[in-house]
Amino acid sequence: MDHQLLQKYNVPGPRYTSYPTVPYWQSTPPSPEQWGELVNDTFSVTNKMQGISLYIHIPFCESLCTYCGCNTRITVNHAVEQPYMEAVLKEWELYKAVLGSEKPRIRELHLGGGTPTFFSPENLKSMISRLLEGCEIHEQAEFGFEAHPGNTTDEHLMALYEVGFRRISIGVQDFNPIVLEIINRHQTYDQVKHLTEKAREIGYTSVNYDVVYGLPQQKVCSMTQTIYKVIQLRPDRIAFYSYAHVPWIKPGQRRFTEEDLPDSMKKLAIYETCRGALEMAGYENLGMDHFALKTDGLFKAFEEKRLHRNFMGYTDTQTSLLIGLGVSAISDAWWGYVQNEKGVEAYYKRLALRELPFFRGHVLNREDLILRRHIQHLMCNFETTWSHTQEVSQAFYQGLARLEEMEKDGLVIIEPYHLRVTESGRNFVRNVCMAFDARLWENVPQTNLFSQTV
Repeated sequence: MDHQLLQKYNVPGPRYTSYPTVPYWQSTPPSPEQWGELVNDTFSVTNKMQGISLYIHIPFCESLCTYCGCNTRITVNHAVEQPYMEAVLKEWELYKAVLGSEKPRIRELHLGGGTPTFFSPENLKSMISRLLEGCEIHEQAEFGFEAHPGNTTDEHLMALYEVGFRRISIGVQDFNPIVLEIINRHQTYDQVKHLTEKAREIGYTSVNYDVVYGLPQQKVCSMTQTIYKVIQLRPDRIAFYSYAHVPWIKPGQRRFTEEDLPDSMKKLAIYETCRGALEMAGYENLGMDHFALKTDGLFKAFEEKRLHRNFMGYTDTQTSLLIGLGVSAISDAWWGYVQNEKGVEAYYKRLALRELPFFRGHVLNREDLILRRHIQHLMCNFETTWSHTQEVSQAFYQGLARLEEMEKDGLVIIEPYHLRVTESGRNFVRNVCMAFDARLWENVPQTNLFSQTV
């Protein structure tokens, strides 16, 4: 990558798991009645064919990984499991009342955190079994969970397999002990290897590794060694994320300073070197930060232009209704979003009042819907199309005009009714999407909100 382009475009920007992005949601959330209508309307239209997606956020971790940007609650007290499980199930009962008499068809179910395997195998199995009561399982259902190698046991794997899970996402981050020490991540290569092999032995059909570049103390040589170890274990897909340094949001990241982080050029060198190694090993680069073998469903979705991006990242499953359960979980009813209370106590209090426990949200207007479509296509397919009679707005044309400089730099190609991100522009796809972010341009942030785009 050209150094001048890196310096020019490496600015703070959203990761576009939604549009509008959360900081630009309207100041007043939808009323409970309005949100219920949005959920019910989308469910009524899409449940029979698409099914729905469920995300369950389990915030608990026994120790804080200092690089983490997720909403977590640090504790070693496992007595928190039962009341939290009951709260999640109570929230789901409230949603089922909104959905009405038609049985939900579960197309996708994902456990995230925090550390989902903080819960005992017995509690996880019980929670999922009870949650699925009265539901239908879509014939193409995909159930997946995030696994910490340091505490995910064979019993966890078996318990979740028995209730339908076939995908596992293992948090590798890095194998270098110096990096793992500074980010307070306690795990070993042998644990990752055992977890991978045991999952496959049991019958899991898709293994993902989360690997993060740009972490403190990372070097090109050490990260290359990590990637070669990853390649040897042959996961089906790899989420190769750029570390988001946002200490003003996550104080745990203040355990290290910017001086501990690789600068932009070193970070890029880490990425480019590792990307080359992955591609040589048969992994296809797709989306913004994902790699997959050609046999994996994520690659097939990319090839068929079915790749989807939501609050869980990239997925080969697209539903119009995503219901998030648990603290801080975000729901997407296509026409609107809401996010749950971030604190466990506040979440419990709202449920005790039999209220859906969201505290903020956004109802999309026509312009939002148009821009979301184009941003979604750019993030997933590196291109978007339109016609002169529909799927455009004044804000869309303003976005096209903002890309003039990027077109001169060879990062995008603009043709009649077609915009394509070039190979050299893929590293800057977030910048391309920012050109269409009307809400960001209307209210340029005066303080830190986002991580760097590259």
